Amino acid sequence: MKLEWNEEEFKLLSSIQRTDRSVRKYVEKVDLSGAESVNGEQSRGDMVTNQPNEVVGDSATPIQSRSRSATAISRRKGGGRLIALDAARGLAVLGMYLQHFGSNLTISSIVAGNTTLLFVLCGGISYSIMAQRMMERGSEPIAFRARMIARAVFVDIIGYLLIMLNTSYGIILPAYAALFVLALLLVRRSTRTIATTAVVLLFLAPPLMLFGSSMLKDSYLLSDIAGGPMSALALAPVFVAGMAIGRIDLTRIRTGVSLTVGGIVMLVTGKLLGNLVVPGWSARWEQWLISVIDYSAAPPDEYAIWPLNTTPALWNMLFTTAPHTASTFQTWIGLGMAFIALGASCLIAHKLSAVLIPFAAVGRVALTMYALQFVIVWILSLLNIDYSMENVPFHDLVVVLMGLLIGWLFSRMPSGPLENLMRRFDGLFSSAKPVTTPVK
Repeated sequence: MKLEWNEEEFKLLSSIQRTDRSVRKYVEKVDLSGAESVNGEQSRGDMVTNQPNEVVGDSATPIQSRSRSATAISRRKGGGRLIALDAARGLAVLGMYLQHFGSNLTISSIVAGNTTLLFVLCGGISYSIMAQRMMERGSEPIAFRARMIARAVFVDIIGYLLIMLNTSYGIILPAYAALFVLALLLVRRSTRTIATTAVVLLFLAPPLMLFGSSMLKDSYLLSDIAGGPMSALALAPVFVAGMAIGRIDLTRIRTGVSLTVGGIVMLVTGKLLGNLVVPGWSARWEQWLISVIDYSAAPPDEYAIWPLNTTPALWNMLFTTAPHTASTFQTWIGLGMAFIALGASCLIAHKLSAVLIPFAAVGRVALTMYALQFVIVWILSLLNIDYSMENVPFHDLVVVLMGLLIGWLFSRMPSGPLENLMRRFDGLFSSAKPVTTPVK
C-alpha cells in the first residue's frame, strides 16, 4: 500500500524547519517522497530522529499532530527514534558501568538495582511502540510475533554466552528474552488492561517468583521465566508498565511532567515506607515464618525426585527494599526513579536536546554496551587485573566518560554490532519488511 500525500499536507510538512544546529548530526532530514518519516509533529525535530529505536529492540515515536489530517498520516506512517527514550536507556547502561567499575556506597545507593529497572522500563516502552507501528502499517500480527520470538531467541543466546563467562554479576538477558515472548499476550490489549496488569503484577509477582525460585531452581528455562529476582516474572511489573507508557505521547511536555512528578511521589513514599514501616513488618513476618517453617531441618537430598529436592522459598524477601530483591517495595522505589529519569529526559528534550545526544548515543547501542561490560570484567579477571577504580581520582566521572566515549564510537556505525546481528537474525524468521522501510 503506497501512502499518498495531498498538496495541503505536503505544504504543512515541508514547511518545517530544524533550527537546532547541534542536533542536526543526530537528526536526519525527512524524505517526503515515501521514505521513512519521523514523528507526525515534525517541528519537534530536536526530540525525534529518523531511525528506529531498539527493543534492545525497535520502537516508533508516539504520535501527535497539529491537524487531524496530519495525525492520521503520522499514525499510518509511524515515527522515528525518540532521543529522550534513547537517553534514558543510555543512562541505565552507564549506571550499570558505574556499579561494576566505579562503585562506592553513594553510587550503589543510587544505581544498584535501579538501573536494571530503568533498562527494562525502556524495553517495555520500545516493545509497545514497535507493535503499534507495525499494526498501523497494516502488518499481520504474526509478523510481529515472529520478529519478537526471533529476537527473544537471539537475546537468550547472548545472555547464556555471558553467563558462561561466570562473572560475579547477574545477567538479565534470559529473563528479558522471556518477557519478549510473554508480552505477546498483552500487546493487542487496551492501555487500561496493560496498566491494570502492571499494578496487579507489582503485588503478585514477588511471592510467585519466590515460590518459583524454590520449585524451579534447576529448571533453567522455567527459572528464567519465574525463578527468582532475576526472572522475567520479577521484572514483568516494570516491563508491562513500560508497555503502558509506550501508548502515550512521550514528546508532550505534560507527559514528561507527569512522569517526573509521579516518579518523585513513588520514590518518596517508597523510601518512607522502607525506612519507617517495612522494618517492623519484616521483623514480625520473619518471626511468623520461623514459627511455621522448620529452617533447622537437614537440607533436602539433591538427588531426590522433584519436589522433594527443593529448598524452602526465601519468603523473608517479601518485606525488603534491598537492590535486586524484586519485592513490591524495591520495585516501587526503582520504578519511581526510572520514571524520574525518563520524565526528566522527555523534558530536557524540549529545550536542551543537545545535552541528551551523548547519552542517546549509548542508548542506541544498548545491547552491545550491556554485553561489553561483562566481557571487559571477564578479560580483566583472566589477566588478574583489578577492574575496580575506587582508588582512581574522580573514578565515577572517568567511568561515565569512558562509557560515553565507547558508546559514541559504536554509534558512529550504522548500528551496533549486536544490534546488527539481531536484525539479521530476526530477518531470517520474519517475512515482514523491517519497520524502517515504507509499506508498498
